[in-house]
Amino acid sequence: MWDRHGREAQKMPDETKGPNPVSPLPGGDAPPPAKAAEPAAPQSHTPPAKSETPVTAKPAEATKPATPAAGQKSAPAAAAAKPAAPAAAKPAAPPKPEGPKPDPWESELVTRLRSQYGSGIKEASTYMGQKYLVVDPAILYEILLRMRDDELFDYCVDITAVHYPKREAQFDIVYVLYSFHHNERVRVKTQIKDGESVRTAVEIWPTANWLEREVYDMFGITFDGHPDLKRILLPDGWKGHPLRKDYPILQQDQEWVQINLGIESGQ
Repeated sequence: MWDRHGREAQKMPDETKGPNPVSPLPGGDAPPPAKAAEPAAPQSHTPPAKSETPVTAKPAEATKPATPAAGQKSAPAAAAAKPAAPAAAKPAAPPKPEGPKPDPWESELVTRLRSQYGSGIKEASTYMGQKYLVVDPAILYEILLRMRDDELFDYCVDITAVHYPKREAQFDIVYVLYSFHHNERVRVKTQIKDGESVRTAVEIWPTANWLEREVYDMFGITFDGHPDLKRILLPDGWKGHPLRKDYPILQQDQEWVQINLGIESGQ
């Protein structure tokens, strides 16, 4: 914009702008325009010289697993250290069914014996089809004799024993009898204390000889009146009776083995 003298009019500064407004000079003339600052000489931009050696990009290092701090376990170890989940509780086992029980044995034979001996016949039962009598040891010999002569049980199949160490009368003596006439088998039992004896049945059945010797050898039960009561399976000098339940399962007569075999027992 030009004034009337042909000069470029100076644009009046806005008094509302800036902290120091410019006041006009006396006489109405505007101050001469400020000399414009000379522009800075353009700087030549020279690109940096290229390096003759090509720069190869450094490969990224493989990521290493973080090393656990002291006192801390690695993730797999920590997982392994966790306790396994408790196994599911097993269902309770069903109650064990009751086994077979003896049934009363009623027969003409039992009736005849009870009518004569009364309470001397302590029990008459059948168990799994097996008939047996339990009699007082005081009448044992009489019962065996009557079973042969009157009831025709003419064959003594076996004589054995059972040991019950916690019972007062520790031993059961069992006679297995058979009647060819009746084709019937009956067991006669009696109970005695440790150290007690019974009368031999050899006079009734000669087969009782070796059977009673075996009971003596294995259990230590003596039979009064036996013609040759001695061991039949073990040596005469053997100590103890192996079928008693208080005889250790691996026990062997160390003294007998050493004296007679000249070796140490292998048990």
